[in-house]
Amino acid sequence: MRLLGVPCSRVFLWGESAMRELTDCPANGLTSIRGTGDQPGNSSGELTGMVLRIERTSIHDGQGLRTVIFLKGCPLRCAWCSTPESQRPEPERGYVPARCEGCGLCVRACPAGALALSAQDGKVSLDPAKCRHCFTCAAKCPHNAVKPYGRLLSVTETVREISKDEIFFFYSGGGVTISGGEPLNQAGFVAEVLRQCRELGIHTALETSFYAPFESIQSILPWLDVLYVDIKHMTEEAHRHWVGVSNSLILDNLRKADSSEDSPDIILRLPLIPGVNDSDENLAAVAEFCQSLRRLQEIELLPYHRLGLETYKSLQKDYPLQDLVPPQRERVRERAVFLARQVPAVPVRAGGELVK
Repeated sequence: MRLLGVPCSRVFLWGESAMRELTDCPANGLTSIRGTGDQPGNSSGELTGMVLRIERTSIHDGQGLRTVIFLKGCPLRCAWCSTPESQRPEPERGYVPARCEGCGLCVRACPAGALALSAQDGKVSLDPAKCRHCFTCAAKCPHNAVKPYGRLLSVTETVREISKDEIFFFYSGGGVTISGGEPLNQAGFVAEVLRQCRELGIHTALETSFYAPFESIQSILPWLDVLYVDIKHMTEEAHRHWVGVSNSLILDNLRKADSSEDSPDIILRLPLIPGVNDSDENLAAVAEFCQSLRRLQEIELLPYHRLGLETYKSLQKDYPLQDLVPPQRERVRERAVFLARQVPAVPVRAGGELVK
């Protein structure tokens, strides 16, 4: 493995939620821990990353028009997650039965013999033990009933894709945003992509839960212009219940990043989930925590939505918050005004609008 072009040795550790990798880097004397989401190098030895998708000209993930690289793999299990296809670190196959015409093209094309056509309803079934995730079935399906989630890209391939949009970055003041999943699961890959983007003069941003060893974060900070960090809940017990892990590592990482000499501007994001984290007590606790952050530029409330329901169905997963209704616009603004009053020195946004 290579981290920022430096040969590194590898040892595996077990963490709270997933296996992590301890990496000794002789170039800087640091010992860093990175998620095992970092993929083995390609045939040329270059780092590769498990990329979920690439979205272009986004206006919701930082300043200007941005190219957003979504990576696969996340150690959290937020009950409201709108991208379930980003949770697992390996490629996945989604299937939409309503679009399937039962033509059998995918069944005949599958090189592993992992698919079968039901004689009862004419739909396709999958044997997961045989599936190689080659996605030949997706390429053959004329009805878009099969959804491929995840593909390996090298650092060079990823930077090449980002560079295609440089003209938009130049005229809009935009750049690249690395998102997830949890991009810190692939810290080595992310650091190298960001480093090369900075060398090209491309503005860089990272969207993260900050649930990772700080050494992984430290390897990325020098290559960032803006850092977006989610705060889900300030109470540890509630955080474990709704997100699946403690919030102590996240908050500790925020304090460390804020005091780092390499720290970029920080924007905190709070997904506003009705009945979960929108109480006066939780918002007041968020405001109190923010008082100590010197690099904090803004707090943004992200209203709960239900846009990922169809993806849950395509992955044959149950959505945990079936009966939860998105908050009304007035409620979101009222919560934003309440938060802004608790921390008057920091601008607060709600749904993209600045609260005054």
